[in-house]
Amino acid sequence: MSLRISLVLDDDDLRHFRLIMRAACDAATHRSPEDIVAAAAELMRKTGGSNQSGFIAERLQKLELMMRMISDLDWRLPHADSKRVLHALAYFAEPDDLIPDDIPGLGFLDDAIMVELVVRELRHEIEAYQDFCVFRDSEQANAVAGSQKERRERLNSRRTSLQSRMHRRLQRDVADKPRFLD
Repeated sequence: MSLRISLVLDDDDLRHFRLIMRAACDAATHRSPEDIVAAAAELMRKTGGSNQSGFIAERLQKLELMMRMISDLDWRLPHADSKRVLHALAYFAEPDDLIPDDIPGLGFLDDAIMVELVVRELRHEIEAYQDFCVFRDSEQANAVAGSQKERRERLNSRRTSLQSRMHRRLQRDVADKPRFLD
C-alpha cells in the first residue's frame, strides 16, 4: 500500500528555503568544489541509497546527477554555471539542516525538498548535460570511424552547442522569477 502526500510550498515557504540555501552558499564559500562534492557524496553514502523511500531515492538520483555534472571532465561547465551547480550542492555540504538526518523516516525529507527546488532551477543545465551524455554514449557505442581527435572535436562541438542552448533558455527564464542559485 502506498500513500500519496502532497506538499504545497507557498511564497513564504519558498522564501524560507531560499534563505536557507543562501546561508548554505555563504557557509560553503570557504570550501573547495571538491569538498562540496565530497560532502554531497557523503550524504548519498549516509542515506543508504536504495534503502530509502521512492521519493527520497528519486531525489538522491538527481543529486547524484548534479555531482556527476560538476565532475565530468568532458562536460566542463563554464565557471558561472559550475558555481550555480556548486551552490545547489552546498546545502548538502552543511551538517546542520532543517531536519536532522538521523530522524528515521523524516531526516532526509528537507534534503529531498531542497533537491527538488534546485533541480527545478537547474533544469536547463541538467537537460543539456543529459543530452550530452546521450550523445557521448552514442559516439562510444557506434565507435564512429575516425581518430580520437575527431571524436573529441565532435564532443566539444556538441558540448558548445548544448551549453549555448542552456544559456539561451536560462536568459529567457530569468525575467522576473526569484532564484535560489546566483
